[in-house]
Amino acid sequence: MNSVRFITALFLFFSIGFASLTMASTGITEGKDYTTLTNPQPTENKEKIEVLEFFWYGCPHCDKLHPHIKTWLKNKPDDVSFRYVPTIFRPNWVSGAKIFYTIEAIQESEILHDKVYDAIHRDKIDLNKEPILFDWVEKQGIEREKFEKAYHSFSVQNQVARSTQMSRQYELTGTPSIVVDGKYLTSGSMGGSPENTIKILEKLIEKTRKERETND
Repeated sequence: MNSVRFITALFLFFSIGFASLTMASTGITEGKDYTTLTNPQPTENKEKIEVLEFFWYGCPHCDKLHPHIKTWLKNKPDDVSFRYVPTIFRPNWVSGAKIFYTIEAIQESEILHDKVYDAIHRDKIDLNKEPILFDWVEKQGIEREKFEKAYHSFSVQNQVARSTQMSRQYELTGTPSIVVDGKYLTSGSMGGSPENTIKILEKLIEKTRKERETND
């Protein structure tokens, strides 16, 4: 083997080895477990690694992932911030976003967020219909007039419009989708199972943390 061929072979050996080492260190593969956004989005707090879960209340996969997200949140790292974002792909998804932003506005997310999932997926209640929704809310011990006022408020309408915009900006193709630090996207379809989706999320946080440390 002449020197040029030897050096070329040596370069390829170390290149492959480095790629394998990088993959082993994160345990995830781009294009399979996650994608990098074409246009990374700004985050709300530069001091934290931002995690956004894009969901739709009517999505059965979101419903299955939700308890795993809740469990993960109990031990969420201190350097990570988390936010739910309702997704809007079709007109009939708007009501779900309005419900979410309304229960946030009246500060009842802690109680009602889980109950909305239960009402739709276990009790088979059609919360897209306002009279049914308002009746259901009243049965949960929430003041009906207060909920209705927030539901129809200009503030909630603005947040719904923002959700529609974000669904495009974050290059979403389905729900649930999780975006880490405005840059890395994984989804329920990539994860294959709620448990694996959480593992990928943790690896993406680890990847982001290492990148930040390198850039500091």
